[in-house]
Amino acid sequence: MVYPLYVGNKPVKTDNLFTVTSPYDGQTVGEICLAGEKEIEEAIKKTQKAFAVLKTTPAYKRSQILLQIKQGVEKRAEELARIIAQEAGKPITFARIEVARCIELFQYAAEEIKRFEGKVLPLDLDKLSENRLGIYKRFPIGPILCITPFNFPLNLAAHKVAPALAVGNPVILRPSSATPITALILGEIMAKTDLPEGSFSILPCPTNLAEKMVKDERLAMLTFTGSPKVGWYLKSIAGHKRVTLELGGNAGLIIDSLRLKDFLLPRAILGAFYQAGQVCISVQRIFVREDLYKEFLEAFVERARQTPAGDPMDEKTVVGPLINEAAADRVETWIKEALDGGAKLLCGGKRKGNVILPTVLTNTKPEMKVNALEIFGPVVTVEPYKEFKEAVAAVNNSIYGLQAGVFTDNLSNAFYAYHTLDVGGVIINDVPTYRSDPMPYGGVKQSGLGKEGIRYAMEEMSEGKIMVVKWD
Repeated sequence: MVYPLYVGNKPVKTDNLFTVTSPYDGQTVGEICLAGEKEIEEAIKKTQKAFAVLKTTPAYKRSQILLQIKQGVEKRAEELARIIAQEAGKPITFARIEVARCIELFQYAAEEIKRFEGKVLPLDLDKLSENRLGIYKRFPIGPILCITPFNFPLNLAAHKVAPALAVGNPVILRPSSATPITALILGEIMAKTDLPEGSFSILPCPTNLAEKMVKDERLAMLTFTGSPKVGWYLKSIAGHKRVTLELGGNAGLIIDSLRLKDFLLPRAILGAFYQAGQVCISVQRIFVREDLYKEFLEAFVERARQTPAGDPMDEKTVVGPLINEAAADRVETWIKEALDGGAKLLCGGKRKGNVILPTVLTNTKPEMKVNALEIFGPVVTVEPYKEFKEAVAAVNNSIYGLQAGVFTDNLSNAFYAYHTLDVGGVIINDVPTYRSDPMPYGGVKQSGLGKEGIRYAMEEMSEGKIMVVKWD
């Protein structure tokens, strides 16, 4: 099947085709049409015209449109889940969860429109401001360029498209070249709604043309999710446009208590290995209080050995393939480098195709790549600590700062972690992989800039404006 791209709400076929293959078995998933300069120029012009209409579209109509998208995704939920599993290699169980989250996300956005109110500000705080008040509200900023990664091809697209449309901004979505079909099916759904003409375009395209859009001053904002290297580069060429970046991490998990052991162990396994660790907030580094270390490690390694890996279409699979051979090669190399440097392999480390079995390492050093960088694979390091502050310092010993998890019975330790960890989110008594779509989500340091989460993204995608009223 050949999937068209979308320019100004309409499907467009081009002669430049790209074949999408499964990272698990190399089978063809489908062919897509790639955008060229002509389609990109037309899309940008149409978004400009659409902005004049969309920004004046009443809130209730924008809410209704978002619900139409939600209903369209609901009708094609299983189809979308299977496409995600095929082109991303995401285990089908988690692909279905992603689709369910997308459905809820559009629901949240439709509701948040009704709560996106302004403020009335008293200004008569000095003699010069008698009989004055301020009315402050937020306005859409203009066409938004959305660039999304392969690991959540539907939900991360929704995290950009839904709040943009909720505010009244048209969008251009450039999906990952590894997983474009999911986004194009979303485009097919959106094309059947009451969105004003030109409100969205979905443009799979080569990197050089994506960079050209980033530089184009007619687009008011870039919202990017992907690797730190690419994200910070795009920011450097984005000119005067607004930029939000959701980038990588090497999330730390501190275990200060085993009281919730029956909950902790399966959550830690899931956080470390689901979707082959290809999650920005995947558990990568675990720090365990030394008196709990042996008990936790033995139980964790045993569960890791039993974690199903392989075919993403198998309902039981937790660990699917890495997205491509290059990614699997990199993860394999980093494991070998750690072992050559004195690390101890407790389980895993084996590879079949692009699938790497759940891998647990100990006796590692902070400077090893498996600790210092984002491995984006099913690999976790586990080390003991003596004092809680030592564990917090170890988590902070990173160029990243997206989220961290802390299991503790000590309220003081929980608040110490909250105030001291250099991350965008501290998750108490759960893994850092936890995310609820309405909550603010974003990191510090090399992990990004700005916040996602429906309400918070709507604020990023709008501009506050005050009107001062004087009366006699």
